[in-house]
Amino acid sequence: MFRLVEDVLKAVVLGLIQGLTEFLPISSSAHLRIYPELFGWGDPGAAFTAVIQIGTELAVLIYFRNDIWRIVSTWTRSLFRPEYRGHLDARMGWYVIVGSLPIVVLGVLLKDVIERDFRSLWLIAGTLVVFGVVLGVADRVGSTERQIKEMHLQHAVLMGLAQACALVPGVSRSGATLSMGRFLGYDREAATRYAFLLAIPAVVGAGLFELPEISSGDNDYGWGPTIIATVVSFVVGYAAIAWLLRYVSTRSYTPFVLYRVALGAGTFVLLGLGVLSA
Repeated sequence: MFRLVEDVLKAVVLGLIQGLTEFLPISSSAHLRIYPELFGWGDPGAAFTAVIQIGTELAVLIYFRNDIWRIVSTWTRSLFRPEYRGHLDARMGWYVIVGSLPIVVLGVLLKDVIERDFRSLWLIAGTLVVFGVVLGVADRVGSTERQIKEMHLQHAVLMGLAQACALVPGVSRSGATLSMGRFLGYDREAATRYAFLLAIPAVVGAGLFELPEISSGDNDYGWGPTIIATVVSFVVGYAAIAWLLRYVSTRSYTPFVLYRVALGAGTFVLLGLGVLSA
């Protein structure tokens, strides 16, 4: 009974962490690696992390359901009716597909490296700091002249390549995409909306790809805790989307930059002191 209660508690906490951090440019995968280690729970693993992210992406699907339906329906019509091919929603469908290819291809090719070498806390601490600084520079020097309607194929590819960097925990999928968007001159809200849409195929695909690993003997979290964490991440993530979109409309990413640098530096210190094990 005690083990069951403990597993449920862990699942709820990890679901909260995932829901609170997935859409912020601070790397949910880094938090799911650092905090369980700090709590003495060990590494939940790449498979558990990937699967519970399905919960937060379900929140995206529901929150942006009207936008997604419009894009999917217009893109589908454009395959058969030429008059739709110049429409923004038809182009956006292609941009999401093309932008998703880098992370899908690299994710499959580097699966073993991602699950083993990329989970080093030394590496994660470093990427938190470095890409936090990149986000801060991008937000400061990037212009805000471009809207989402000005997106074109080259920019979609560049933002897709940026998203692929998030295969390394600590980079942050949204943080990397937002940084590239700001460097390319898109305003914060436009970059954020595209980052949300671009993440859907990658995150859902990764979660489904890793589903069989949940039943393997190498995974400490079985189906029960994984499902609980996924549900919690969905509920919390849905609320986080609305807050983030309101926030980025008027404010900079500076608080996230400072938090990333502090978390990365703190992780380095704890590793050096032996409190955390890489």
